[in-house]
Amino acid sequence: MAEAMTPITDLSARAMARAIRRRELSPVAVLEAHLARIDQLEGSVGAWVHIDRSGALEAARAMEAEARTGRFRGPLHGVPVGVKDIFDVAGMVTTSGAPAFAHRLPAADAAAVARLRGAGAIIIGKTTTTAFAYADPTGTRNPWNLEHTPGGSSSGSAAAVASHMVPLALGSQTIGSTLRPAAYCGIVGLKATYGVISAMGVTPLAWSLDHVGILARDVEDAALALAVLADPARAATGGDRRPPRLGIPRALFVGVATPEVTAHVEAVAERLARAGATVDDVAVPRGAAALHAAGQLVLRVEAAAYHAGQFAAHRDTYPPRIRGLVESGLGERAVDYVAAQRTRAQFRDEMAPILRQFDALLMPVAPSPAPRGLETTGDPVLCAPWSFGGQPAIALPSGLTGAGLPLAIQLAAGADAEARLLDVARWCEGLLEFTAAPSLVRGPAVA
Repeated sequence: MAEAMTPITDLSARAMARAIRRRELSPVAVLEAHLARIDQLEGSVGAWVHIDRSGALEAARAMEAEARTGRFRGPLHGVPVGVKDIFDVAGMVTTSGAPAFAHRLPAADAAAVARLRGAGAIIIGKTTTTAFAYADPTGTRNPWNLEHTPGGSSSGSAAAVASHMVPLALGSQTIGSTLRPAAYCGIVGLKATYGVISAMGVTPLAWSLDHVGILARDVEDAALALAVLADPARAATGGDRRPPRLGIPRALFVGVATPEVTAHVEAVAERLARAGATVDDVAVPRGAAALHAAGQLVLRVEAAAYHAGQFAAHRDTYPPRIRGLVESGLGERAVDYVAAQRTRAQFRDEMAPILRQFDALLMPVAPSPAPRGLETTGDPVLCAPWSFGGQPAIALPSGLTGAGLPLAIQLAAGADAEARLLDVARWCEGLLEFTAAPSLVRGPAVA
């Protein structure tokens, strides 16, 4: 009954799918509600590159007909999703947020998109991305305050989910491109262990660092998407609702995060401890000091390797930040690249026994709330350890600043420990009870 009284666009992906299975909602009604929400807010937010109205409606009608006969393609049957515009979607131009010379029209879906379709998801369209998923900002605005960045590079996916234009969206993360936009936009961002979700059919930024990311409004929806994109065992709860063992690696963020963010994380840690969590300090290994520079070098070299073929002909057309990245990468030495990869491997080896001592590590997602202005996408430095190390991490909304911008915590776990990480995230989410939404979403209901 509660689901029936809730505006469609406020429902979780799970609730939408459940209502469709019960014949309480039709896929067409669900799609039309989200298209109406997009029409209402897109002019202010600017989250989309392309809306495939006709294709999405055709898919919704087909799924409605299937639902009438009791046939369901999977756990996302009839649920609309957005796709960051570095993922190939058959028949839709992949722009990669870049000038026209880099556009392509794929004949096949990226592997992650194919998995979503196989589970019954309806692809509404392509969301904005910074150019080649690096640091040159888009025009997308933060739904919580239109004068602030939504983060990047998964700018449109985060803004669309936060605006209730879709309940789920695909993003990517090379350094902080999923978790940071999630934190800035007050939603959940998840990246699994490196390689767990296939990046086939995704424009690369740096092959050995790129992760497929998930943007959702709660942990259960993120877990559902992970089960579709990877395999159910990755997202399955072990039924373990005990208070978690949490470690705080203060050396990674104290002095980097603002006093406001640091104080917020400490307050969250105290709240979790009062609820029964074990919270201890974590001494980070020596290899952590060299990790950031090593990861940045790998990023530069691999970006240069991908772009080398077209860069000479189109150098002046590249936006400035990605152009500078490629130029610097072209000048790096092979021996330094190999040394940087060894530094990453050393960090993974040194962190493994530390991570086994805890269910998750707790720290901020970003040094500050979403910066004002659209000239930057913010600082990814606090997401970098787990992107450069390849360990799974999740961003959870955990409060608001005095100015009404979202605050968030980051949880990270050992490689291949997604199921336990999600258990911890569920436990924390239940205690944090973050239910706020941008004021523009709380306007007239879209039904």
